[in-house]
Amino acid sequence: MQTITVDQLMEKMDSGEELHLIDVRELSEHKEFNIGGILLPLGKIQRMQVDEIEGLKETEVICYCRSGNRSAQACMYLHTMGFRNAFNLSGGMIAWKQKFGTKKSS
Repeated sequence: MQTITVDQLMEKMDSGEELHLIDVRELSEHKEFNIGGILLPLGKIQRMQVDEIEGLKETEVICYCRSGNRSAQACMYLHTMGFRNAFNLSGGMIAWKQKFGTKKSS
């Protein structure tokens, strides 16, 4: 599985790179704090309900969750559905908040 660190992601955000972020947490978690990702809970991905990202199969997508566990699962499911460039954000939002607080990008 491909991974990306919070530092690498922040670097991409700061450079203005077009990113496709997927938040695989639940709605309440997403509302509390997110870094701009599309909300697509893991349960929907497990049920293959991914219409809103279907066009991103050939594009790099970065999945994140609270700690990196659900997003790792999401990456595996997405890979089986043909998403070849799915990255897991190592440490998830816990690592993000430890490193950057609630900062989304500079």
